[in-house]
Amino acid sequence: MENLTLTTEMIVVLALLAFTIFLFVTEVIRVDLAAISVMVLLGLLTLVPGLGLLVAQDQLFSGFASNAVIAIIAVMIIGAGLDKTGVMHKVAAFIMRVGGTTEKSIIPTVSGTVGVISSFMQNIGAAALFMPVMSRISSRLGIPLSRLLMPMGFAAIVGGTITLVGSSPLILLNDLLPSDMEPFQLFDVTPIGLALLATTIVYFVLLGRFVLPSVQSKSAQRESAQEYFQRVYGLSYEIHEVFVPEKDPLVGRTVAEIERETGIAIVGTYVRDELRMAPWTGYEIQANSHLAILASPARMEKLCEGTRKRPTTRLDVFANALDTGRSGVAEVAIAPGSNLAGKTVTELAMRQTYGLSVMRIQRGSETFGEGLRDIPLENGDILVVHCTWESLARLETDRDFVVITSDYPREELRPSKVPHALFFLALTVGLILFTDIMLSVALLTGALGMILTGVISIDDAYRSVSWKTVFLLASLIPLGMAVENTGTAAWIAQNTLEMLGTVPPWVLQATIFALATFFTLVMSNVGATVLLVPLAINFAIAAQAAGMEADPRVFALTVAIATSNSFLIPTHQVNALIMGPGGYRVKDFMKAGGIMTILFAVVALIMLNLVF
Repeated sequence: MENLTLTTEMIVVLALLAFTIFLFVTEVIRVDLAAISVMVLLGLLTLVPGLGLLVAQDQLFSGFASNAVIAIIAVMIIGAGLDKTGVMHKVAAFIMRVGGTTEKSIIPTVSGTVGVISSFMQNIGAAALFMPVMSRISSRLGIPLSRLLMPMGFAAIVGGTITLVGSSPLILLNDLLPSDMEPFQLFDVTPIGLALLATTIVYFVLLGRFVLPSVQSKSAQRESAQEYFQRVYGLSYEIHEVFVPEKDPLVGRTVAEIERETGIAIVGTYVRDELRMAPWTGYEIQANSHLAILASPARMEKLCEGTRKRPTTRLDVFANALDTGRSGVAEVAIAPGSNLAGKTVTELAMRQTYGLSVMRIQRGSETFGEGLRDIPLENGDILVVHCTWESLARLETDRDFVVITSDYPREELRPSKVPHALFFLALTVGLILFTDIMLSVALLTGALGMILTGVISIDDAYRSVSWKTVFLLASLIPLGMAVENTGTAAWIAQNTLEMLGTVPPWVLQATIFALATFFTLVMSNVGATVLLVPLAINFAIAAQAAGMEADPRVFALTVAIATSNSFLIPTHQVNALIMGPGGYRVKDFMKAGGIMTILFAVVALIMLNLVF
């Protein structure tokens, strides 16, 4: 093996690596801005005599056209397209139905599912497809998204070790083995990958409350809607779900009668698989039906007094329809010159006509909370209503109303496009699994198909891309190329292994594992694999010659497994993807990822030696 000497270019690259890590750890500037700064600095350094070979000028911005970055853009668009159809609503509802409604029960369900999926498709794809699901679950259960995304993302990375096609290093592994060495089969690594996935799940279930940050979303940091309506209107409301058994006093009575007597608002009914939202006032309550009721705890208690009804704030049959992403409480005003003035809520059939359940009427300094149905409306009246966001959006163009609430989801779900979305998702997965086409081309096929068939508009597709993620990854790729092209990585690996001298095989294997872990944090995992597999095989053969038990095949696999140990900083594609939506900082990855890195290494090394 040729001995490498430290060159000026290597010293500069090592300094750049140290500077990059310093910027990431201290976060004196945002990580994406830090990555861009390093990329620009790398380009300027090529003007210095003797440093022209750090990176070719025409490759400095090649990261923006790289397979990985284009794949990430495409998979974000595909995820947004599936979300637009409402598919992710149903997936989220199914996960909560199967996995429960607590953080400790949701994490194993989602992480296990994503881990298995990523064993057959690229982990970035599995993570991106589940991001909208995690957002829905976070919104419904009130769990900060930051406590859900990291377990899901780490499971996606680990899932790549379950099969030989789960990650690029494992796919490459057999091609890097000597021709006389037995190749690995598809499921040879499965016991190792499953043990690592189980470790990841157990780690976050047991220690998640200590290592995961609770980052509030921007909307959560402001005064919540419930706090606002409580403060302004004294409206203490909550959605309750109630089952109405046979012979219940409510059976046979109309919505209007019940609401007039109790002061509650019935916003949904469900009986015999028929769901009605904002039922009209003349609708009669049937036996064995479910009601969605908007009321204060005191009024709910009075409603259920002396009956077998057991109200709950945990929604089941109404979970999807009354998701906060679909409906909520809002303010609308009766516009000047409106045709509605002088008419009552009952006369206007406000629910049937506009989809509005009126809960309060504010007229000047006076607030009406009782007998709302019989109060003639006046121009300027402010109505506090419960409605779907779709209904509220329709009122934006109605001249009889002025919509006061502005901060609500305006997404237009397109359930009619579900077949198109699922077809292009299946097509994409098929291209990934059964063809040799580039990952980016396969994913762009699905993304383009969704855009052309109207699943998602091109403008929405642009908005769905996290450009922070794109610039973070694309700007770091030239630095990884410099580490590889200048021989810096090879020099580090060679000198580290030579310094060890004669050591037990397990020490040598652990050192190779540590080197692969380090390199995959600062350069591509493919580059780290290509570099270290031949080195690992040579050192194992040398150890065998010295009379030690060191299997070159196992040492090669050690490198391919170790390149998935990418949890410490957000340089892995999946970590970069979840960083923005989760509101994570580098220190969050170092806290949770530091322990995960050690656990991954210990479990992987133990399983490698047990299985092989």
